[in-house]
Amino acid sequence: MRIADLLRSKGSTVVTVAPETTVTELLARLAEYNVGALVVVGDGGELAGIVSERDVVRRIHEHGPALLSRPVSEIMTMIVATCEPTDSVDQLSAVMTERRIRHVPVLVDGGLGGIVSIGDVVKSRMDELQLNQEQLEAYISGTFHSTG
Repeated sequence: MRIADLLRSKGSTVVTVAPETTVTELLARLAEYNVGALVVVGDGGELAGIVSERDVVRRIHEHGPALLSRPVSEIMTMIVATCEPTDSVDQLSAVMTERRIRHVPVLVDGGLGGIVSIGDVVKSRMDELQLNQEQLEAYISGTFHSTG
């Protein structure tokens, strides 16, 4: 399965924030959209970074509650793993596991075309396994009926 297939079923909507967004505003948006990370996009629409709940928790532990009024640019990850629609879900799963990341923006012609979470990858794998099981059951069922 390709990333494009996954995006077709889940959609390509990506919630973004600007680098100057405060951490408090970031938290509100994470809660509002019920997501674990947001893509940080610069004025020109370029990918500037990604920021997750994990980033917030770790930085608050280091710097205390004063961090809440600081901009997202101070806590975001600037070197972002990305993928393309033609990449396989299996390849992405390996990258996510190796790099211990949970969210990967999808780039289409250099622009943001979606985002894939580890939950999306797991769901696609479970759907694949379910389909395989149904096909095997249908095959076995058909074989037993034709020989019985």
